[in-house]
Amino acid sequence: MSKKKYLFVFGTRPEAIKMAPVIRLFKNQPQFDTQVCVTAQHREMLDQVLDFFGIKPDFDLDVMKKGQGLVSLSSAILDGLKEVFQQAKPDAIFVQGDTTTSTIGALAAFYSGIKVYHIEAGLRTLNRFSPYPEEVNRQVTARLADLHFAPTITAKNNLLDEGIEPDKIWVTGNTVIDALLSGIELLEDYSSPEIEQLTSSLNPSKKLILVTGHRRESFGDGFKKICIALKKIAQRSDLQIVYPVHLNPKVQEPVYSILGDVENVLLMEPLGYPEFIWLMQHSYLVLTDSGGIQEEAPSLGKPVLVMRDHTERMEAIEAGTAELVGTNPSLITQSVERLLNNEALYRERSAKKNPFGDGKASMQILEILTGKKV
Repeated sequence: MSKKKYLFVFGTRPEAIKMAPVIRLFKNQPQFDTQVCVTAQHREMLDQVLDFFGIKPDFDLDVMKKGQGLVSLSSAILDGLKEVFQQAKPDAIFVQGDTTTSTIGALAAFYSGIKVYHIEAGLRTLNRFSPYPEEVNRQVTARLADLHFAPTITAKNNLLDEGIEPDKIWVTGNTVIDALLSGIELLEDYSSPEIEQLTSSLNPSKKLILVTGHRRESFGDGFKKICIALKKIAQRSDLQIVYPVHLNPKVQEPVYSILGDVENVLLMEPLGYPEFIWLMQHSYLVLTDSGGIQEEAPSLGKPVLVMRDHTERMEAIEAGTAELVGTNPSLITQSVERLLNNEALYRERSAKKNPFGDGKASMQILEILTGKKV
């Protein structure tokens, strides 16, 4: 009997993190022929994750170009995948989440008569422009997918509301938790100059606030307001803010101009995945606009303040592991102060159960495809 051929298609660091545990599991299954195609929508940050998890792509489109827009990126991926599919001849491709790679990958597979399996399906804000273009990407990918691996019941219900057949949807939890737990294990035998530098730079007597931000909808006034809030928070002598700053000039400019010389604020280049896990482990709380961090941080007992007006991960808000604060300086400042000053509230938020799973999502996907999950 011939082996089932699966091709994992992804291009960004977040996709690589969430795909890694599934790929590693499927590579160990003798009944499957498992291959990997990266578009390299992100290049350096993607490669760091691949190296950490020991994943070697079979195909690399290397589409990243400086200043590339969504139209040229989409056409490069669509054109490149046509040749990859001709060589790999997969029975199905896996795509993940909400990137341009996931949507165009699904479209290319549809054009080629190849099945599409969507990991992290069903997330919605129902606002087409927040986040942009991710919200529309998710909805388009859902129309193209043959199987939907939803992380939560809420995500499943979103798909049902859109008319997706119930027998095509499976609730698995989010593979990002699998990746995080694997990453923590790998960290035990891992060292890097960046971790050594962080160890020497951080003051263990101060509470560490970890900050990340990169969303397009916050470019301009939004990032200025975020930085104004951080500058005010940094006036406290009992804490330290660490901010790995995204490389986009629209993020770099306001962050460095407002926070560059502020005491208690450590700005640095983006970190690799293992270094970021290490930093998250050592943080007191997290301020972010990232979707993945909203899912990861609760597994480490870290409260999250989400610097966005909308989130497609309302399960975290409802569970109490995260709080939506937008880019309003007063709201950001007040929410941080509450968690710093109210130990009972902090302990309560830290102890909340992660609504995004228990680290077994990859195994559930495997069991679904091998008929072992009923």
